[in-house]
Amino acid sequence: MSTITTHILDSALGKPAAGVEVRLEQVGPEVRVVAEGKTDDDGRIKDLGPEGLEAGNYRLTFDIESYAAATNQTYFYPTVSITFKVAGQAGEHYHVPLLMSPFAYSTYRGS
Repeated sequence: MSTITTHILDSALGKPAAGVEVRLEQVGPEVRVVAEGKTDDDGRIKDLGPEGLEAGNYRLTFDIESYAAATNQTYFYPTVSITFKVAGQAGEHYHVPLLMSPFAYSTYRGS
């Protein structure tokens, strides 16, 4: 399993958000793309990036605008970006879910 995983739930439709493009970046003096992926039918990306990441700040960016167009919805937020800190300890896993609706979103560190 990769160090970073995500899961997106569309609370307006009451189901997982399939087909959302997601980019993982390392954020420091420069921004570096680490991985890109697309959510599966269950709204998950289980293999986003390597099995280990060095300590630092990272950002997940979700392409909500394309998902909204594909599901005939209108979203206020065209993208959602979540920046978080990775401790860099061996074997540590970060699950970063996104719960979204047309006018709001929330996130937390899952397991």
